[in-house]
Amino acid sequence: MSVLLTNKKIIKEWTDYNNHMNLSYYILVFDMGAEIILSKFKMGEHSAKTTKKSTMVVETHTTYNNEVKHNDEVNVFLSHFDHDKKRLHYKLEMYDKNKNILSATTEVLSLYIDLNLRKVDEFEKEKIIIMDEFINEHKEKFKSENLHFSSKLKK
Repeated sequence: MSVLLTNKKIIKEWTDYNNHMNLSYYILVFDMGAEIILSKFKMGEHSAKTTKKSTMVVETHTTYNNEVKHNDEVNVFLSHFDHDKKRLHYKLEMYDKNKNILSATTEVLSLYIDLNLRKVDEFEKEKIIIMDEFINEHKEKFKSENLHFSSKLKK
């Protein structure tokens, strides 16, 4: 399986009148998983606050495969990761923890941003090394099929 980032128990406030998790909360749960990997690459919340460098999502593709309900537990996995000089491309998968069935996916394209200028910037060499080492360590776990944004990386 891909790289486990986090697991979450679905709270009542995240559900809607259809008695399942509202679509906005799928994105919240995915974002909680993304923050873990962004922090590892030194471009998460801590970086935004201390170095004024972070990422901003510019495009997503999300699928809702199976319902998630109140009290369900889900695992969020990183199933693909790549980058170029200023873009991140990754895909996250959400699985029902008990049934081990795919609940949802989100594929993301993000840009690296200098928050002082509010402009796109290139990754520092240190961050490229961290990301490349991570990719090399986990590449056998990544899936490359059904990706929408691979062609948007400028390699």
